[in-house]
Amino acid sequence: MKLYDGGRAPNPRRVRIYLTEKGLSVPLVPIDMGALGHKSEPVASLNPLKRLPVLELDDGTILTETIAICRYFEELHPEPPLFGVGALGKARVEMWQRRIELNFFAVVANAFRHIHPAMKEWEIPQIPEWGEANKPKALEFMHLLDRELASREFAAGDEYTVADITGLVSMDFLKPARITVPDELTHLKRWYAAIAARPSAGA
Repeated sequence: MKLYDGGRAPNPRRVRIYLTEKGLSVPLVPIDMGALGHKSEPVASLNPLKRLPVLELDDGTILTETIAICRYFEELHPEPPLFGVGALGKARVEMWQRRIELNFFAVVANAFRHIHPAMKEWEIPQIPEWGEANKPKALEFMHLLDRELASREFAAGDEYTVADITGLVSMDFLKPARITVPDELTHLKRWYAAIAARPSAGA
């Protein structure tokens, strides 16, 4: 088994954080995304979308997509549970993972990819107006999440889950996307400080 990894890129990082929280070690194959290594033939032959991470199992089976890879390991190693416990707990984690991924992670990524000069060769065409249009969407969701976090410790409830991993990586991507967290979002800031202080955040 080996994991084709893209360094500090958000999706590969989410998988590494997840594995660290699980106490799992998977051999990494580093791919230089700065040199567009993810678009090279070796990676394209594994994932026609030319994206990372990619998990190659011992029998040659290929899994792509961050959450699919994490779910695979969750089934093999259910403890500690990072996708929730019980029907309702799992549904809540799924709900908040999806909400954060679609309404925060993705919009911050759109802002970064369409505004940052370093992404000009990646995002073709790069449309700065679209990047700017995503900034207020990120701010709107941060306000929503701040209100939710007033009554609980983590994104989906009282336990740390994969939804918090997606939230952490989204928050860490705000600076390169040139989005500032409003000072009044104290619950959001408390939550971010707590999840950023976990050892897994450095994975």
